[in-house]
Amino acid sequence: MHLNQFFAVLLSMGLLWPSLSLAQAQTPQNSTQNSAQKSAQKSQIKQPAKSQAKKKPAIKPSPNKNTPALAAAADSLMSQNIEVSQWATAAAQRLQLDPAWVQKNMQKAQRLPLVEKLVLPAASPIAKDWGAYRARFIEPVRIQAGVRFWLRHRATLEKAEQDYGVPAAIIVGIIGVETLYGQNTGNFRVIDALGTLAFHFPQAHPRAAERQAFFRGELEQFLLLTSRSGANPAAVRGSYAGALGLPQFMPSSWAKFAVDYDGDGRIDLFTSPADAIGSVANYFKAFQWRPGMPTHYPVTLTPGQTDMDSLLAPDILPTFSVASFTGKGAGLEGAALAHQGPLALIELRNGPNPPSYVAGTENFYAITRYNWSSYYAMAVIDLAEALAREMQNRP
Repeated sequence: MHLNQFFAVLLSMGLLWPSLSLAQAQTPQNSTQNSAQKSAQKSQIKQPAKSQAKKKPAIKPSPNKNTPALAAAADSLMSQNIEVSQWATAAAQRLQLDPAWVQKNMQKAQRLPLVEKLVLPAASPIAKDWGAYRARFIEPVRIQAGVRFWLRHRATLEKAEQDYGVPAAIIVGIIGVETLYGQNTGNFRVIDALGTLAFHFPQAHPRAAERQAFFRGELEQFLLLTSRSGANPAAVRGSYAGALGLPQFMPSSWAKFAVDYDGDGRIDLFTSPADAIGSVANYFKAFQWRPGMPTHYPVTLTPGQTDMDSLLAPDILPTFSVASFTGKGAGLEGAALAHQGPLALIELRNGPNPPSYVAGTENFYAITRYNWSSYYAMAVIDLAEALAREMQNRP
């Protein structure tokens, strides 16, 4: 079995987490606490809210708790790479940070060959299977955990829906797919993950130069966040692509979209579900979520009468009016025929079986801004719908 196929199996078993980290990293556009959360995240970035003039005391870092596998994978310290030192000097100047502080923290960063392998496409890609992908997320454990999360934070979710226009179900669906409500937020030191991808991004990747530049920007944002909060960069943990907290925001997304929704003067996506809820809602609002608009409609395709090439050419980008969509042989019914706005034909492959199709709206596209994948977006939607049904059926 090829190594990347092995990692794909680990992902499907839940041993590695398919979080926003990798998803946001794939696109330049874009990242009551239970005991599992507490044990998973004891060292956090707690960024002072923008309205907070004075910093609160710095966060105490937790002891290094890298798993033996991750520790063994560390190949070398970043201090052995002269390019890192030169970059740190320039970054400190750009960010107006203490050069000695930036240099000291980058010298602690370790290169992780495992991270390099995880971002490479598999040499023999596994056929996409929507049913198998869906089953990983729409299952009893995640649904039950989602209902508990919704009940515990119902008032906050209702407020976020009013403030941002994003349904509570979608917010809960995102956090459920990303981290199982904080139970799987990642155990990679973020400075190692981002440092590896910023300076040792595998050149075999078809977009290596673009991705490496992206991760250098994320590394800068991470250093800026930790400097402002007083957190120890070497103590913060996240996914293998550097995503953070319950909603798995990349550092640049934290800087742009995270909000202090519990009003305590800090933005904390690790241990404040309220901040995570508000930040997810704010993210979607920033990406033009349309309140009240469905995410998708059923579609009927007739073989030989549907212009599949034209309909699939824009991929997930909503492009077609209802008239042009149906004019190319895509059948719509009921409310879909009165839809205002562009549509996209969304294809979900089912392994050896025929694909499934839906007509995606601008809100479907908004979910893909969180993770550039129609499979991901549909999983979030289906989990959200399952959770909403459970909430409606409660006495």
